[in-house]
Amino acid sequence: MRDVLQDHIERGRIPGAVAMVAIGGQTEFFAALGKQDPQSGTAMQPDSIFRIYSMTKPIVSLAALMLVEQGRLQVVDPVAKYLPVFAGQKVAVQEGGKLQLVPVRREATVQDLLRHTAGFSYEFLGDGPVQMQYREVDIAARDRSNAEFCAVLARIPLAHQPGSCWHYSRATDVLGALLEVVSGQPLGVLLQETIFGPLGMKDTGFAVPPSQQSRMAEPFAQDPDTGKDVVMMDGRVVPRFESGGGGLLSSAADYARFLQLMRNRGTLDGARLVSRKTVEWMTADHLGSIPGDGDMLIPGHGFGLGFAVRTHAGLAPQAGSVGTYFWTGIGGTSFFVDPAEDLFAMLLTQAPGQRIFFRNLFRQLVYGALD
Repeated sequence: MRDVLQDHIERGRIPGAVAMVAIGGQTEFFAALGKQDPQSGTAMQPDSIFRIYSMTKPIVSLAALMLVEQGRLQVVDPVAKYLPVFAGQKVAVQEGGKLQLVPVRREATVQDLLRHTAGFSYEFLGDGPVQMQYREVDIAARDRSNAEFCAVLARIPLAHQPGSCWHYSRATDVLGALLEVVSGQPLGVLLQETIFGPLGMKDTGFAVPPSQQSRMAEPFAQDPDTGKDVVMMDGRVVPRFESGGGGLLSSAADYARFLQLMRNRGTLDGARLVSRKTVEWMTADHLGSIPGDGDMLIPGHGFGLGFAVRTHAGLAPQAGSVGTYFWTGIGGTSFFVDPAEDLFAMLLTQAPGQRIFFRNLFRQLVYGALD
């Protein structure tokens, strides 16, 4: 694994990476390779800090289910119960070559947010009328509060009827705003008090403090395949928008604490954050016969409450076990947890354009190393 990753680094495919594999709760492989910052030449460090983007989603989903356990929230609750701006939403449909807005057949629920069946989309998932409107309002802007983000998003029609299909989306951003209403706290404060603090995740947050900014991993200035400038979120600036779907930065050691908690089914170092049954519920398939839209969900997989979940031993273009759950980040980070093998693994790099190749390669390398 080390040799293969190092070879790709030397050929200029990625600037550097931190990779780890744990089996039976014990770290069996850990490597910091290449450059943390290819511009300055700084070597990658074991504690380098990465923009983890959508690897934020499982953490925020866990926070939501902790509130469910406390009786403060139910997944059957309509989103509009907490965020009234989403009441009475319309769905954009093409009829006779014209865009029509039709009422939702039912309101989106908290469960829909958790499993991406709420009807939202992402601005980078095509050029349909909904995605175009997302881009027109710069829905990713980090200078809006979470509540202000929802006010802008709610004025745009849905891409799908709630519950009709799985469509990867900004649903977890909406969930983050909803958690602020339920808890009465900013999302970052809620995560710090309920997850980061108890787990000792001292390097995880929506921005990197000045004293730690020298540890930030950076991408190549230009993509090695396209030659285009690589633009990633500025983790040095404290955003108003605390994106529950993609705003966190973290280190390998920190995220491993979260994965160890999940591997242990809710407990770590003698402290229980969430029940065993809640972890089992989170990591079960919640789609059933609900179809997927697009190619973000690979064959042989469903989706749980914050994770993709493997449902078939075959079909997928990579080895694995039924019950494996995982997710990735658009910046080049990925993880998976395989309960059948009692294994979890993580690859952190900052290479947006090469992310799909390397998350597949890493999975192949991990499973190819097993006895």
